[in-house]
Amino acid sequence: MDFSFPQEYTDYRNKVIEFAKSELNDDSLIERDHAGTFPRDLWDKCGKFGLQGLAAPAKYGGTYEEVDVLRAAYAMEGFGYACKDNGLGIALNAHMWAVQMSINLFGTEAQKQKYLPKMASGEWIGAHALTETTSGSDVFNMKMTAEKVEGGYVLNGEKRLVTLAPISDVAVAFANVYPERGKWGVTAFIVDKTMRGYQPSPARHKMGLRTVPLGEIKFDNCFVPEENRLGKEGAGFSISNHSLEYDRCCILAGKLGAMERQIEEAVAFAKQREQYGQPISKFQSVSNRIADMKLRHETSRLLLYKMAWLKKNDMPSMLEGAMLKLHLGESFVTSSLDSIRIHGGNGYLTDFGIERDLRDAVGGVLYAGTSDIQRNIIARFLGL
Repeated sequence: MDFSFPQEYTDYRNKVIEFAKSELNDDSLIERDHAGTFPRDLWDKCGKFGLQGLAAPAKYGGTYEEVDVLRAAYAMEGFGYACKDNGLGIALNAHMWAVQMSINLFGTEAQKQKYLPKMASGEWIGAHALTETTSGSDVFNMKMTAEKVEGGYVLNGEKRLVTLAPISDVAVAFANVYPERGKWGVTAFIVDKTMRGYQPSPARHKMGLRTVPLGEIKFDNCFVPEENRLGKEGAGFSISNHSLEYDRCCILAGKLGAMERQIEEAVAFAKQREQYGQPISKFQSVSNRIADMKLRHETSRLLLYKMAWLKKNDMPSMLEGAMLKLHLGESFVTSSLDSIRIHGGNGYLTDFGIERDLRDAVGGVLYAGTSDIQRNIIARFLGL
């Protein structure tokens, strides 16, 4: 069993780390987090570097000849380690994998040529519009409809909790063409913000991940041409499930990188902070807590790499994806709380940037499938 990565993967990851450390960690993060401001300038820097291009082939403006999810996950792990703005990482991955990758995998040649180059460069921002007020975990019991008319479809309904909705240029939106068929009537559409009836909301205030905007999109008699249907009628269920596996893999990679950063910061602080005449690292209550952080990080790493390997090799990965989402999402919350405890009062103060990880981590047990839903998926695979 080979646990190593090709040298070119490691070299690229190191370039991502160097780029993020030098270009993305400005002094305005605490203020941006407080105000809930999206850093468009940093997004554009990522586009020029080629990060968004990891989710598109080179012929459509991508960074490499073909999309390699294993290389991408390894790179986004480095990004999460080096960039302290967790919201920016969520924004990048939501755009790249839930939207770009859906178009790359299921789009027509015309759709790929129209949308992927501008999305891969970062010029356009994409949103994945799936969740509704009455369909959260039961997401495919959706009420949004798509009525087939001459030349296309008329969409009516509202999506909520949509990452990047307030600033998106394009959305991959899901609506039911045949409500009587249930989830097998759900169909995907590529909707431009210029289409009449496309109405995004202002950004919502939220507990964490405040630098990535979140909101609603209302579709009010929104006409979408037939050429903007993504895949076949009724294929929305399969399209969403397929793309969300990529999405979970790379979003969670960023969290894994952040967990590594937390360990390094905790070790450094525990060595230099003295109480009762010795470094606090000498107290078992502190050192054991850091040991637990390391164990969570290492087990999460193995689950992530296995998931990325399966996706790279086009192998089934729903069970592995559920275990990864559950374990890494919960682990990031626990390790973030441990980090605050180790740093004591400083960890609780906003100015030190420690508490922000905990606020950002909590969203990870909710979005892209709650921890409870992941447990249900695992149980089903066990025949329960």
